[in-house]
Amino acid sequence: MAKPVVYGAAYSVYVRAVRLVLEEKGVDYELVEVDIFAGGEPPTEHIERHPFARIPAFEHEGFQLYESGAISRYVDEAFPGPALQPAEPRPRARMNQILSILDNYGYRTLVWDIFVERVRKPQRGETPDEAAIVQALPRAANCLRALANLAGPGSFLVEDRIGLADLHAAPIFAYLRMAPEGGQLLAAEPRLVHWWTAMAARPSLAATRSPLEG
Repeated sequence: MAKPVVYGAAYSVYVRAVRLVLEEKGVDYELVEVDIFAGGEPPTEHIERHPFARIPAFEHEGFQLYESGAISRYVDEAFPGPALQPAEPRPRARMNQILSILDNYGYRTLVWDIFVERVRKPQRGETPDEAAIVQALPRAANCLRALANLAGPGSFLVEDRIGLADLHAAPIFAYLRMAPEGGQLLAAEPRLVHWWTAMAARPSLAATRSPLEG
């Protein structure tokens, strides 16, 4: 069987989420670096894989996919290994709810408005937009509060085993906690601190560590 291929940058939150799924399933895969933020137009061959010029894109034995949620679900269902989606309707709905919260309310605020402004811009010699950070903090606190309120009692967000919700959230939180404000927000939610402690110990997190984490 040919190895699946992930096209995208190792520092990307959504590329890492897909890679985490592959790691947790025990699937051997290849990462082909494609940096859509490197300047200039994305490579023509990547536009053919992803008409919206985003990452990741994915290929497995001639079957092509884009959108990280679709890729993650495909990997979970197409390959052997531990199931990463709940079988029952209610926990599966909770998983989908958490994924939607992260995509629609979490990613932009937690990554772009806090991590990029506070951490990434200074790494590039740029000045953070302090006003943008201040405006983001209430939205970020609301997002973390919502996730904490939805999380189950165990070490993971939905069930008593790792799942897609955890693997989707982990790359976002890995960046958020690098910002002092992000660390403070996380510390205010003990349920999420407990969850992150369990996630940070996973070998899959080490195997997919972002180059921006140092």
